[in-house]
Amino acid sequence: MRDRMLTADVPLGPFEGTKITVHSAKGKNARLHVRRECGQLRTPHVATIEVPLNADAVDRFCSGCADWGPTSRPTSGLGIFMRALGGSGLLHQLQAYAEPDEDVHWTQDEVQAAAELLQSERGAADEGEDEEDDDRPWEARREAQELQEQVLSRWRHAAQSLHRAQAVIAHFPWLTAWAEPKVSAKERYLETLRVQATLFVEPAGLVVAAAAASLETPPLPTGDPAFAVLGKGSQISTGLSALWRRWQYSAERGWEGPASRSINRYDLVHGIRPNKKGHAEALEGAARLIQAWEDEAHAAAAAADSTPTVWVTARLPEGTEEPSRGGVPDVLDGLDRWTLGVLLTWTIAADWGRRTLTLRVPALVAARLMEPSGNLVCEPGGSDAAVAAEAGPQGQPDSLRPGVFDDTPVFDRQPVTPAHLRALRNFAYAADQLYIVFSTSGGAEVLPLEVIERRLAEGWLGVLVASASDLPESVISPWIKDVVPTPEADDAPSSGHGHGHGHGHTGQDGHLGADLGLAAGARDVVRRTYREHDKERNLRLLAMARGVSDLRSLDTGRSGMLPVAVWEGLLAPASLDLSPFRPPGTDRWRSGSGLPLGVLGQAQIYATNSDPKFEGKGHSPLCRHTRDRGLAASDDLLTVADLLARNDWDWCSKCGGYAVRRLTDTQLSYYRAAHRLHDVAGQLDDERPHRVPVDPDVLIKQLEELAGWEPGGHEGCDWDGSWRWYEVIRDLRRRAERKRGQTAS
Repeated sequence: MRDRMLTADVPLGPFEGTKITVHSAKGKNARLHVRRECGQLRTPHVATIEVPLNADAVDRFCSGCADWGPTSRPTSGLGIFMRALGGSGLLHQLQAYAEPDEDVHWTQDEVQAAAELLQSERGAADEGEDEEDDDRPWEARREAQELQEQVLSRWRHAAQSLHRAQAVIAHFPWLTAWAEPKVSAKERYLETLRVQATLFVEPAGLVVAAAAASLETPPLPTGDPAFAVLGKGSQISTGLSALWRRWQYSAERGWEGPASRSINRYDLVHGIRPNKKGHAEALEGAARLIQAWEDEAHAAAAAADSTPTVWVTARLPEGTEEPSRGGVPDVLDGLDRWTLGVLLTWTIAADWGRRTLTLRVPALVAARLMEPSGNLVCEPGGSDAAVAAEAGPQGQPDSLRPGVFDDTPVFDRQPVTPAHLRALRNFAYAADQLYIVFSTSGGAEVLPLEVIERRLAEGWLGVLVASASDLPESVISPWIKDVVPTPEADDAPSSGHGHGHGHGHTGQDGHLGADLGLAAGARDVVRRTYREHDKERNLRLLAMARGVSDLRSLDTGRSGMLPVAVWEGLLAPASLDLSPFRPPGTDRWRSGSGLPLGVLGQAQIYATNSDPKFEGKGHSPLCRHTRDRGLAASDDLLTVADLLARNDWDWCSKCGGYAVRRLTDTQLSYYRAAHRLHDVAGQLDDERPHRVPVDPDVLIKQLEELAGWEPGGHEGCDWDGSWRWYEVIRDLRRRAERKRGQTAS
């Protein structure tokens, strides 16, 4: 049996009985296949049915489909459970590192001999004895070092495997009794590896390293003539200070003796020619200093009690890389060699699943472990009782069950907990960044996953309604098919920035402002997404984010939370041409038509800095000066009305200073209508230089069309600024009719 196969004896817990879709050939006892394209389904006559997920169904799975179990959406409860079991999940981990490897193995005697050889050679080196000048000891030492690294590496991998197995069981506690025999075998093998690895560690060296870390910077002999080759007094002081820091850094991070750190003396004369006068004296002086520091560390270690009497509870750091991003963090990542030696030597009890170890260490080692700058989070106390207490209510996550994600109707949803989100991150491998959530405190909202986690830590009670991947396929699929870049889109004119009066084609151009609209935003997402399988995902995120009232709420403080392509779908990098909405004036270059902003007034503008008094220009969140970071919570939010009310903005000349939230269809329609009306006004401006002949009848027809413009959903109703809109149209119509009369006469 392969080590990843789902078998009928695996408890399914609350997911037992869940309806799943399977495929099979005709026949009462035909094998079930969870994938229609399964290679073992070799018949043109395939039946697709729904069956309850139970032991009988699992027993009928073909061997290929049993590797992963029934297919389900990765972010559903059942999908998360199956991911936790299959692949490199629990079913594999329970059989990995449970016994010695057939290909790479060693005996206890071999480990003992290798450890004794390395320790004897380190001791001889510390005493200053010369090594024998023949190949046999060198070859034996190399083999011993290789064995040491193999034992330490296998212990680390076994600890990681046990951690992953116990972490899965903690999320799905109905697996506990079933997995217990295999977990016990893994624990026994891990303890065997730990005992073997401790043979290579020198406990006395760990105590000396702790003593070295506690030493204060000693007085440095800057006036010693031996160091004159280094230069002036300040240069000598700098060099000796650097030598001290390097020695202490080396001494506190391992368990080897002084010989392993004597090489640090060469750092002092780095860059000085060996044949220069004073080089040898400086090297000897550095060796004397290092030896003095070594003696001080050994004296401090000897003065302290080396008996392990202090109980310490240590918590391993959380992994920094999410499995959803392609990696599985090592439970021992980030720990230096000294810390690993301490864990190997003095661990009394361990709960690898919860990253909690109980140690009994010497007082000097305990003092160093308690330092805030240490690799571990440690606190005094321990023993088995402490581990049991840690595994209590706080350490016991809520089990994942149907109804937390999208396994049930919304009416039956259960409140989400931090443990549920941890399971989602650890086992879904494709956790969406955005979720529709519901709570009585905030109603229906679209929130990033990190924000939900922060709210839960503050006592928030809510349910997950849907993620981006849950959006209905019947709505999303037709939209995605329509979102394809076209040659016309690439050749479309800009948003109108820089257009002035006198260009009659501008008002008639159907592409005016096209790059400001929602449709252009979706096309930009596709254009900026380089991997095909990410395009649908980014478009779903775009659809989800469009419902957020303030886009700054999507910032979680983490770089890259939303892909830049999605930000470009939400924000238009082009600047608005607000000429139609400026008041009329004598300056023909900046004179406007005084049109009302109407539905454009509350359109959102985002900038890194909108205060001219604050140092630095304002940039678009998509400007290259901001490294295309997208929106941040600290950015400024304005409206188009704010933009028009002042003229003292200090904007970046490259990006225009701000980004516009993509205009809705109604806003874009009004933006185009206003520019058309402004263009008509420009053509009727008799004082404009370089006038071209106009056809009054054509202009009157355009004005009649513009008089019928109404915002979507407000047909037949007055809208904000409608009186001014119609007033401008009436005035322009009178001027056009007078011009028609002048032409006729």
